[in-house]
Amino acid sequence: MQTFWDTLPKPFFVLAPLANVTDAAFRRLIAKYSKPGGPDVIWTEFVSADGLCFATEEGKQKLLKDLLYSEAERPIVAQFFTSNPETMEKAAAMAQEMGFDGIDINMGCPDKSIEKQGAGAKMITHPDVAREIIRAAKRGAPNLPVSVKTRLGYNKDSLDTWLPVILAEEPAAVTIHARTRKEMSKVPARWERVARAVEIRNEMKSKTLIIGNGDCVDVADARERVATSGADGAMLGRAIFGRPWLFGSGTEEEKLKQIVWPEGRMTATKGDPRTFAEAFPLESVKLRIAVEHAKLFEELLGDIKNFAIMKKHFKAYCEGFPGAKELRTELMETNSAAGVRSVVEKFLAGGVY
Repeated sequence: MQTFWDTLPKPFFVLAPLANVTDAAFRRLIAKYSKPGGPDVIWTEFVSADGLCFATEEGKQKLLKDLLYSEAERPIVAQFFTSNPETMEKAAAMAQEMGFDGIDINMGCPDKSIEKQGAGAKMITHPDVAREIIRAAKRGAPNLPVSVKTRLGYNKDSLDTWLPVILAEEPAAVTIHARTRKEMSKVPARWERVARAVEIRNEMKSKTLIIGNGDCVDVADARERVATSGADGAMLGRAIFGRPWLFGSGTEEEKLKQIVWPEGRMTATKGDPRTFAEAFPLESVKLRIAVEHAKLFEELLGDIKNFAIMKKHFKAYCEGFPGAKELRTELMETNSAAGVRSVVEKFLAGGVY
């Protein structure tokens, strides 16, 4: 069975699934503003397979909002977590029916509430269950490729024994977050271990694609890490904060100029009579996108998610320009898209200093 994984250019660069970050609203912005270019593959946030099967109708509808996607996001992969093969099979079938391009199984999340369910990174300590979960996903969605996202190990690096367990089930791709569960994100990602993952894959004569993950600051950095590790692609996660244009081609300034203003960045000095928008056109693009982001979040998810989720995005959009701290403080007090628009428009119309 040929899938989208077989047609990707190499190296390829994909968007990580980040809980309460890469939701339906943010992913739409990423797809819109990463042109030309864009992520080669996009993941949804992770969704509980158990919840999809056992939650009340209201709870199920909330979870389904995490699986909203637009055609512009293709290829789009639904990510699930569970330690129950039966619910994984049902969730996979649901994803196939919803038109997803692939299914990914989270075997790396260190969240304690997820691990209490035997899911996420806890899967690393139960290899037999992990294999059955992969098989269940394949049974549920026989027409979709199944991939896995995991780590180097649980309390210690066990890549040499853990990765072969996954590869034995022939997933389409495996994303290696180059840290252990114990390390969380507190130490630098060890991309030399991604290189080892490639070696293991080759030694097993497996066709599974290896994707490296951890510490990539932009696509150029990811490209270098892929080149040195021999991975097929790289996953970018935290670098996307405040930069939905991250996957577009060109420098960040070139990307922003393509979005709105054709002229280059202008500088400002104390006493400058221009408004902020006139003096800092590129920074103004970011703030206008923040307004759009808030509006989209409210429209798509406002009925099920707290608007406070947007605050982590405001921190990222508001940095590196005069008045950023004060603006960020004001935005943290807003509780609606209209409030965000009002604060930003006032700031853009105000003076530089």
